[in-house]
Amino acid sequence: MKSWLFAYFLLVSIISARAQDHEESNYDETKVPKYTLPKPLKTQAGKKISNAGEWEDLRKPEILRLFEDNVYGQLPNDYDSIKFTTVREDRKSMDGKAHLKEVLIQVFRINKSVNINLILFTPTNAIKPVPAFLLINNRPKENTDPSRLQKSEFWPAEEVINGGYAIAAIHVSDMAPDDPKLFMNGVLQLYPEQLAADNGMRTIGAWAWGASRVMDYFQKEILVDETKVAIVGHSRGGKASLWAAAQDERLALCISNCSGSTGAKLARRQFGERIMRINTSFPHWFTPNYKKFNDNEDLLPVDQHMLIALAAPRPVYATSATEDLWADPRGTFLALKNAEKVYKLYGSKLGLGNTPPALNTAVIESPLAYHNRIGDHNMTLFDWKNFIRFADYHFGEKR
Repeated sequence: MKSWLFAYFLLVSIISARAQDHEESNYDETKVPKYTLPKPLKTQAGKKISNAGEWEDLRKPEILRLFEDNVYGQLPNDYDSIKFTTVREDRKSMDGKAHLKEVLIQVFRINKSVNINLILFTPTNAIKPVPAFLLINNRPKENTDPSRLQKSEFWPAEEVINGGYAIAAIHVSDMAPDDPKLFMNGVLQLYPEQLAADNGMRTIGAWAWGASRVMDYFQKEILVDETKVAIVGHSRGGKASLWAAAQDERLALCISNCSGSTGAKLARRQFGERIMRINTSFPHWFTPNYKKFNDNEDLLPVDQHMLIALAAPRPVYATSATEDLWADPRGTFLALKNAEKVYKLYGSKLGLGNTPPALNTAVIESPLAYHNRIGDHNMTLFDWKNFIRFADYHFGEKR
């Protein structure tokens, strides 16, 4: 058989298999099994957590370890050195509205290095360091084209600049190629011990690690207010944004767009994509230990409301789309709701409500925010306009 014909039939079989996966998944609320969520405010030893101090000292580190050991893997932050080099600069980008910097971030460990390419636009009219949105880009690099010859709603840089914010992006391939045969050709070259560990970091962890290295740079970049950085991710990037925020408290705000399974939706609902499916389709994303919970969500010592809670009291905005049942919009809302009890420990003024808001209606005046956009699995201008409003509210950037 000719190679092209073989490739064609292989592609058809993959598409058919994935379509079958979707058909076999549950999209019926009446078929969601009864479940009991693990309690974020009760330690493994049975102690009830009653204040923010106890949460920070006792329960938060415990939950963080449970996610490391069972889901995302360890997230090492030791390295020998880090170097920042501006490789291109344009002070009159976007018809003079923006200052472009393309920065090479080089991280060194055990006589090896990894290169992270950062694209950063800041408003030229800013009179002080500005807050920033940082995207973990899992789409083609053309979506974050620094020349602006190609523009995309997925990363509407002009809209963000006009809002008075900096906007930055890194591409996932720099940290870990999204390929089960190549994912180790990046950050994991610096940490070979992770590949040998059942709770070792894999792809999602490597992407989160990369976001932290950008924060290392932002602490030295005078154009950016490093105390007001919002981490943004869509789909698999949204999973990484949540994990980055859980690990790195320098990230002041987290946005997780349509992140679904092992992102912002509850696993125990078994609605849409389940753990076995995501581990089968993407075996390189999570720690090997995670496969123990294939078709056994109830055995997990955590669920995703606890991941969201790890960011407390920092704001978290999770989104859904009406045509994206695979990512379970209701389960995403419920994960946020079940994280509220942790935010209450900090005296946070909660405004999410007890039921999901109307479609295309964003709840943003709350540290736990949500919207369900009409449309498909994507990140659009509608989403970004609300991300800007969310940042305006929480960063106090009234305009």
